[in-house]
Amino acid sequence: MIYSQVLATGSGIPERVVPNDFFNYLVEDADNWIFSRTGMRERRFAAPHESTSDLATIAAINALERGNIDPAELDCIILGTSTADMILPAAASMVQKNIGAVNAFAFDINAVCSSFVFAMEIADNFIRSGKYKKILVIGADTYSKILDFQDQTTCPLFGDGAGAAVLGSTTEEKGILQSIIKSDGKGWELIQVPSSGSRKPVTAETITLRENTFKMEGKRVFIFATDVIPQIIQEVTAKAGIKADQLDHIIPHQANVRIIDFISKKTGIPKERFLLNLDRYGNTAAASVGIALDENLRNGVIKPGDLVLMMGFGGGLSWGGLLIKF
Repeated sequence: MIYSQVLATGSGIPERVVPNDFFNYLVEDADNWIFSRTGMRERRFAAPHESTSDLATIAAINALERGNIDPAELDCIILGTSTADMILPAAASMVQKNIGAVNAFAFDINAVCSSFVFAMEIADNFIRSGKYKKILVIGADTYSKILDFQDQTTCPLFGDGAGAAVLGSTTEEKGILQSIIKSDGKGWELIQVPSSGSRKPVTAETITLRENTFKMEGKRVFIFATDVIPQIIQEVTAKAGIKADQLDHIIPHQANVRIIDFISKKTGIPKERFLLNLDRYGNTAAASVGIALDENLRNGVIKPGDLVLMMGFGGGLSWGGLLIKF
């Protein structure tokens, strides 16, 4: 049996810190207003010259250096993002050039905030097939580039960043043990950028109407998230033949602490087992799970032998989970 183990991780975090009071122009006492509703205190915004591939490159280099991995050893690069540098080519190709991964093929996938989990699932299956040995997986987004900064219901929620993991082939029973990924296209309209592609190309009119910016039906997305997260926990643990209380840690998509509070109460899993950093980074979309994974491996919270469930959910609608033994 071939498994995919996590060889190394890395993050790419912009330098600019944006505290809640940046949004005082939208709402009085923005810090308290945002924190009480989301658990967020600050987030990072990319510089005007920084793109998604730039942050992804930083995360990739950090992962390769920490794992002492030569970029030429990589067979494949999968970049999960919904804010690629441009509609074409794939931002993953830019990362491939930047890091010198001369032997890797590279492509993007877009499952919105589930993109990192979806990309890990693809990489795991590539490795399990026996055709590939080392794959770089990245989740990266720069939502500050697509937000409507007049919409107080969405623009305070998001930050920019990138998280990366290098997966390698092993015959030990470790790494990704079980997984699920799912989609429900009936809900695609809940999270969208209306004018951004062939359905409604960007024009002066759509820009005036702010249709080239991010839109989300927050209440319906909250209901969706609190419905599918318990399903992820139940289905993945059942497939692995374990109970939820055997999980050492859960890394959820970092969307809103109120979602995590609700899930903790609903499932009975102590909130302490959910590894969160959204107070400092906000919702970094495809990057959130990868950043939290890297952070908690580096600070020693995740230890060898730990069972960790990583979960993503987002536009599409899409959701999924991975059970990893470290």
